[in-house]
Amino acid sequence: MQTMEQVIARHCVLEDEDREWLELLVDEWSLLADLAFADLILWVPDADDNVFWACAQVRPTTGPTSLEDDVVGEEIAYDPEHLVTEAYLSREISHTSGNKLHAGIPVDVQAIPILADDRCLGVVEMHTNQMGVRAPGALEDAYLEAAQVLAGMVHRHQFPLGGDRRVPWVSPRVGDGMIRVDQAGMIRFASPNALSAYRRLGLTSDLYGENFVAVTRSLLREKVPVERPVAASLAGRGSAELDLETTTANVRLRILPLTGEDGPDGLLVMCRDTTELRSRERQLVTKDATIREIHHRVKNNLQTVAALLRLQARRIESPEAKGALSDAMKRVAAIAVVHEILSQAFDSSVKFDDVADRLLRMVGDVAATGGKVRMVLQGSFGYVPADVATSLSLVLTELCQNAIEHGLRDKAGEVLVIPQQSDGELNVVVKNFGEPLPEDFRIGRSTSLGLSIVSTLVADLGGQFTLASDDDATTATVRVPLR
Repeated sequence: MQTMEQVIARHCVLEDEDREWLELLVDEWSLLADLAFADLILWVPDADDNVFWACAQVRPTTGPTSLEDDVVGEEIAYDPEHLVTEAYLSREISHTSGNKLHAGIPVDVQAIPILADDRCLGVVEMHTNQMGVRAPGALEDAYLEAAQVLAGMVHRHQFPLGGDRRVPWVSPRVGDGMIRVDQAGMIRFASPNALSAYRRLGLTSDLYGENFVAVTRSLLREKVPVERPVAASLAGRGSAELDLETTTANVRLRILPLTGEDGPDGLLVMCRDTTELRSRERQLVTKDATIREIHHRVKNNLQTVAALLRLQARRIESPEAKGALSDAMKRVAAIAVVHEILSQAFDSSVKFDDVADRLLRMVGDVAATGGKVRMVLQGSFGYVPADVATSLSLVLTELCQNAIEHGLRDKAGEVLVIPQQSDGELNVVVKNFGEPLPEDFRIGRSTSLGLSIVSTLVADLGGQFTLASDDDATTATVRVPLR
């Protein structure tokens, strides 16, 4: 299926400003679809304006769809009888004369040209399923009256409004609760869901006939400064979203100033009871803080263990025991680095370059016994899943330490670390230009604890590990899937 951007790029000649306006319209037009109980299709003119292309489509959440199939990418070509062509040429909102049958279902169709000065940017086609239309009542009448005003604003290039953008996962929709406010600021309609939301805030009377700003302020007891955003919305300065909070409830409002042919036409207010949502958010924040604190304490404990191992190593005279404790200290310190990063910005993935920089400094300082060793990172690890980061840090530490101790030995030199992510796989190359591997070297036959740790950890991650020498360098390669 083609996207809106693809259709416009392939077929249309639109200015950047006009394209951005249409994209904003598609971001917000679910409001019109829900109010009108209608499917919406955005048609844009081809370079040849006898041809129109469907570039976007949305279905209502308040009623049944009248278009079962997606039409994005379809065209209307040289059809002067089509309602879209009629609306485009006449620059007027066009209607069908009666309910047309679509797949056996009576459908009412309306075409709204979007006018900007003397240009028509496109046509919004509305399809309403008349067979499944809701029985008329106060709620349905209020929806349709607001839809008519909003359709006129689309026609006059007045919608979408400036101001706060809709946030899909939290912004109220029509079905969550709707309030209609007239130009004098008085509430002329409130849906049952809207009334329930205000009841949770502490309302004991009815909303109808009340001053919208006054009744909202009275419920908040000065806890939330709602005067400024509401006043700005009443003045027609764009849409606004605000949260109303009391000790017992949270309600989110989305306020849109409406404009009729004769000027301002009051407000459309949608409200959503977000009490449970905010409660879950607070729980998640608490859990996030707890997890960060746990990582911080784990990091501190690991650093304490590493310090104890370092002290013990200094007091032991046996070179083998001293080396074993020193290796254990570096492994513990490597794990501590990962937990330090996680404690600062806990997430499902880790920016591993920060981990690698610290590990390379630590290994270079501790492992070099002779001349100066340069640890060089070429490329980027990118983001690595948190459950992979600890094992990968140990693998990187062991390979770099091995390159210094067995490749460079007590000489000055350089160790290159070259990471690269591609197609969900991380490829890490650790290269040194010191002593080559013995000719009969095999990883499976090696008695090195470090190589055994690397092989085991890489295998647990479902990856591959190779180690080989050529005429120039010894190269360790690790491939680890990240998906």
